[in-house]
Amino acid sequence: MQYLFVRVVKARDLPTKHLTGRLDPYVEVKLGNNKDKTRHFEKTTNPEWNQMFVFSHDRIEASLLEVTVKDKDFWYRLDDRRGYKVKGELLLALWMGTQAEEIFPESWHSDDASSADVMENIRSKVYLLPKLWYLRVDVFKAQDLIPSDEYRLPEVFVKASLGNQTRRTKFANRESFNPVWDESLMFVAVEPFDVLILSVEDKVASDKDEVLGRCVVPLSDVEMRLDEKPVRCLWYEFVKQATIRGEKEEKIRSVGNILMSISLEGGYHVLDESTCDSSDLRTTAKQLWKSSIGVLELGILNAQGLKPMKRKDGQATTDAYCVAKYGVKWVTTRTITNSLSPTWNEHYNWEVFDPCTVLTIGVFDNSNLQGGDKVEGAKDSRIGKVRIRLSTLQADRVYALSYPLMLFDNAGVRKTGEIYLTVRFICSSSLNTTYLYSQPLLPKMHYLQNLTKASESYLRHQAQQIIIMRLNRADPPMGKAVVEYMLESGPSMWSIRKSRVNFFRLMAILEAVAKRFDHICNWRNPIITFLIHILFIILVLNPKLILPTFFLSLSLISIWNYRKKPMHPPLTDTCLSCADTALPDELSEEFDGFPTSFSPDIVSMRYDRLRMIAATIQTVVGDWATQGERLERP
Repeated sequence: MQYLFVRVVKARDLPTKHLTGRLDPYVEVKLGNNKDKTRHFEKTTNPEWNQMFVFSHDRIEASLLEVTVKDKDFWYRLDDRRGYKVKGELLLALWMGTQAEEIFPESWHSDDASSADVMENIRSKVYLLPKLWYLRVDVFKAQDLIPSDEYRLPEVFVKASLGNQTRRTKFANRESFNPVWDESLMFVAVEPFDVLILSVEDKVASDKDEVLGRCVVPLSDVEMRLDEKPVRCLWYEFVKQATIRGEKEEKIRSVGNILMSISLEGGYHVLDESTCDSSDLRTTAKQLWKSSIGVLELGILNAQGLKPMKRKDGQATTDAYCVAKYGVKWVTTRTITNSLSPTWNEHYNWEVFDPCTVLTIGVFDNSNLQGGDKVEGAKDSRIGKVRIRLSTLQADRVYALSYPLMLFDNAGVRKTGEIYLTVRFICSSSLNTTYLYSQPLLPKMHYLQNLTKASESYLRHQAQQIIIMRLNRADPPMGKAVVEYMLESGPSMWSIRKSRVNFFRLMAILEAVAKRFDHICNWRNPIITFLIHILFIILVLNPKLILPTFFLSLSLISIWNYRKKPMHPPLTDTCLSCADTALPDELSEEFDGFPTSFSPDIVSMRYDRLRMIAATIQTVVGDWATQGERLERP
């Protein structure tokens, strides 16, 4: 796409128009009906704007570009009416280019907005996520612990705090003054590192905990672990500060030592999204990274038929922009204002380290622009989201596809428009890509020292909160609602629809297996049936070959089915997710928060319905157990 680039650099020796000699200059760039202006400076005759403007070639309706230097209250040209130059000079740069220019994402586009006050909220932007680590705190035992009441055995626990995260151990036994815990606490740490605050507390009453002592550990001094080798244990001294009566001085005394090992886990990947939809599976430590296998290129072209999301000047409209995320790099396109068919024509690329990853593109309505019926605290509205799995892309092939934008909420599923994208996965090494398919999905530490489901869910939530906070602090900030939608954060609540979908998926697999077994039993293909019988006899004679044969069969089936791989990435299937057949009450239950916001009558009805479903599952499981007991017992 061809564009006219106009760069307003600076001006010098501008004449003042005020009697006081004050000048607040800015520059207005006009090309036909398209007009933009820079920010204004106060009290200067030598301003430096260094701002770039872009005019789309297909919207150029004039052959004359007019650049005017104006004051906040008055305006004047650098040439007077007779053509003689007055005092002052303006430095400009003009050229014709394309969106491949490096300055293109930072440029202000003439078709976006006409007010410099909203330019900061509509420009494209690249965000880099902070580096996250897992922090492991292993608490073993205490020595010479001194409680406040020396005549009772303390009931103590250790509490650790890192930023907004707080974890605690269980209560130790009350048999001695040297309690033992032998527990592990996990946190999510972010660079630059904070300090870890540890405290040992005594439960002196049912509703009262007394702090016996504290210890502060800077994470910059903590050992970084890259593998499963144990970290050395150290005795950490806990102290208590006490103010001397009648004086301002403080006395610090030791209350005991606790044996702990604290380490930053570099061999894990910090999960901030679901594993099946993850865009990055690398370890935290760069020393364990492997070389990239290619480059992913994404072109965000345009959208068609977007639904109006708000009213502006009495008319329904949308100020649409896109957010794309892959790995640690998030990008936002510029906002196209007052258009239901916006055109972005922006191009981005990412390094690829694993083909089993997902690229996510979301479309939103910008609520931070002036002129609309904006409500205080309004969030950017969701328009839709698209996911593209890299494993469905053929290497070095350009895909130009139209994806439907679907919005699913408590009102049901509905189409909100279409987005046109171009995608290409440039593979640098087909051999390395094929090798990665034979490797585990997550890094090795996830399997050697796996995290519990409860701990994994807690850590994922903390990682998401850190990302939300950091992106909200960026310039310009990315809204919390946008990040939550892209990461799909929030608690996983009970849903009849999801249970129905999982049941249908399981039944489809069992039906396919039963169908193949029926073909073998009925000799539909005599050659395959004969080979299966021969294989069965071999496995009976040599049972050690059962597992190798099973995994070999899965590999051969996958290779055989590869020829049926679709030529294009799959689109959203609402029938597969049962989103189009879900009842209104089921949707309201699925999108209900925790705790529930509905009346007791509705909650009672849903509870009775859940009991009926659980009773059916209980009966089926009991029948399976009965059949298993019949096989086991003589």
